[in-house]
Amino acid sequence: MSQLARNTLMLTAASIGQKIVAFLYFALIARTIGDEATGAYFIALALVTSIGVLDDVGLTAVVIREVAKTPERTKELLRNVVGIKLITMPITIVLALVLPAWRGFDAQTTMLVDLAIVVMLLDTMSVTLYGVLRGMHQLKFESMGIFVGQTLTTIVGLIALVSGARDLRLLVVALIVGSGWNAAFAMYQVVKRAGWGAFVPSYSQALPTLKVSFVFFLAALFVKVYSYIDSFTIQAYLGNDAVGVYAVAYKFTYAFQFLPLAFVGALYPTMSALADKPAELNRTLIKAEWYLSMLAAPIVFGIFALAPEIIDFFYTDAFAGAAPVLSVLIFVLLFIFLDFPLGSLLNATGRQAVKTSLMGGAMVVNVVGNLLLVPKLGIMGAAVAALFTFVFLFGGGWIAAMKITKIRLIELVRATGGFFVAGAIMAVVVMFLKSQIYWILTIPVGAVVFIGVSFITRALTFVHVRQIKMLIRPTYVENSSSDN
Repeated sequence: MSQLARNTLMLTAASIGQKIVAFLYFALIARTIGDEATGAYFIALALVTSIGVLDDVGLTAVVIREVAKTPERTKELLRNVVGIKLITMPITIVLALVLPAWRGFDAQTTMLVDLAIVVMLLDTMSVTLYGVLRGMHQLKFESMGIFVGQTLTTIVGLIALVSGARDLRLLVVALIVGSGWNAAFAMYQVVKRAGWGAFVPSYSQALPTLKVSFVFFLAALFVKVYSYIDSFTIQAYLGNDAVGVYAVAYKFTYAFQFLPLAFVGALYPTMSALADKPAELNRTLIKAEWYLSMLAAPIVFGIFALAPEIIDFFYTDAFAGAAPVLSVLIFVLLFIFLDFPLGSLLNATGRQAVKTSLMGGAMVVNVVGNLLLVPKLGIMGAAVAALFTFVFLFGGGWIAAMKITKIRLIELVRATGGFFVAGAIMAVVVMFLKSQIYWILTIPVGAVVFIGVSFITRALTFVHVRQIKMLIRPTYVENSSSDN
């Protein structure tokens, strides 16, 4: 197995493990502390996570690329990044201290934000240091770090919850422990390879580095805004308890994003290699959309059919209000999955600016949608706004992709439509059966129905199994020596 294959496998496995642990941990938090406290905890972390984008200003993406291209410049590059962050971090600390009062947060939420500043600062360093290791093709350390960090956070958090202490500050302390581990572990690995001199601040190349990082910064900023503006809007109009209910549906929905992320890690270099071969690029795009549709359809339609049961099982009936929101919000995943290959295509063909512009447009759609719909529809308005946002992002990406590949929308429908028909039929069957048998037993039945209908519609054939292998294998063989 090539280095790229091993790196992708390790990081994917670690991400899956981390997501599972994080999901179960958040579910336990919600069950234990209730909706209002969950809302305060979630909104505090959302605020510092959003502000944290200003700490990094797109530098990590530059670090990964430049270290991979010119490893001999690692020390010089890292010194400049450290210098820049010594300027950005005090700014973000001030923002984190001022914004809660400006937004009218209550005393408890403000206290959590103040404490979470430590998490923000630790995370901005560990992300950059793991970026250095990525550039060196040493992903095994990031894989180990993120899983161990999440495990430490969960252990400390569980001790706080099981001991009966309901002090939310202890949950943030648990995050500090996990983030502290990641920062220390990543620093140790970088020091071994680049020495302590790499952490001496420098500004010799600060401006050129910032110019290169600006487009990555904009993209990250747009993502953070349209990822969390719903929670901030809900908090402003409806309070922390409504945020807590919405956070349950939000966390459950976006927990599945690691699936397309893992696949795109292999897809992007393949598309880069085929950038000047339109016919092969077209086939690769359709195959990628087919593969991700096969993953998305059963997840989305299955959760839609079982939303009330899932919420009750993981979070108890205290969060029953999250079920209808989840049944709408889960459809966001369809467009997220389908958009990932389009983003890879645009980036691989040198159209990063187009993708960034679309993300900016999506941010505007989401902000406007939340401001208009949340006051009228409550937390359901945020779910509808999110759905509009990702329909826009996918639609704009497809229009841009058609200019490159000349693929017609009907080709996408022919390749993937059968999966959505199978998903819809599966949902109807599951919704009928759950009133007759225990709901968990409907899951394997639904899986059989989905696979069967997929074969009937010919969305799925045995030939497709071989096509998946052909899609991914060239990435490992042809690009393993040069891709970063």
